[in-house]
Amino acid sequence: MSRYSKIIAGCMSWGAWGRQFSTQEMISQIKKTLESGITTFDHADIYGEYTTEQEFGKAFSTSGVERDKIQLISKCGIQHDGGTRDNKIKHYNYSKEYIIWSVEKSLKDLQTDYLDLLLLHRPSPLMHPAEIEAAVSILKETGKIIDFGVSNFTPSQFNLIDHTTSISVNQIEFSLTQHSAMQNGTLDQLLQKDVIPMSWSPLGSYFKESNAANKRIKKVLDVLTKKYNASEDQLLLAWILQHPSGVLPVVGTTSKVRLENATKALNINLELEDWFTLLVECQGHKVP
Repeated sequence: MSRYSKIIAGCMSWGAWGRQFSTQEMISQIKKTLESGITTFDHADIYGEYTTEQEFGKAFSTSGVERDKIQLISKCGIQHDGGTRDNKIKHYNYSKEYIIWSVEKSLKDLQTDYLDLLLLHRPSPLMHPAEIEAAVSILKETGKIIDFGVSNFTPSQFNLIDHTTSISVNQIEFSLTQHSAMQNGTLDQLLQKDVIPMSWSPLGSYFKESNAANKRIKKVLDVLTKKYNASEDQLLLAWILQHPSGVLPVVGTTSKVRLENATKALNINLELEDWFTLLVECQGHKVP
């Protein structure tokens, strides 16, 4: 059974890259999220130009919420240029020393003794399985991380690392409007290996873009919202939740209504033809 909540709260927009919550507002957001039944919080060292984890940690430490009541995810590896670090160009660093240093910094910023899950944020052409294995072994042995995974890795990149270091999660982009993970072998592999898929941007482009595909999807959703007595965002989440690999959506909203909608989507079981109707309208053609 997964140690994570079935809906995950994405924290990328909580700080400088979005809402710019004060400490008190962040405390309120943590509690609002927990009241919605969501206990897993998804971070990355890079969010807010390496500032959001520290702001979350300050809020969490004074929130009164017990550490064992939540799960904390963080990611490392991306080195941004400019901002709070002296990097001349954006690049990736997966040396043993850097991975360990990055986790220790995230632990300090989040004001916690351990991460429930560490993810390598994006694949690097220079990553070496032995370096990663050495870092992860130390981090697990010292209790600084419980689980290890990757993010945005293709099946071949996954296998490269999984050969020496067991991967428990691959966090990927997956939604109705960006469903290539169903065709390129990514979700097949995760289902076969019993690895948890987490989906960032699970609502895709539907609420962001007005294009032909989204207009076709809307016509279907106008019917299905009445049929299932559900909102559009619930149905879009229900669509990815139906995949047999057991996708855990990472939702970036800070709205309590949308958070509660997300958890209610867990109870929607789309009829088979409704699921395929949404896929067909997104693609603009019948399935082969």
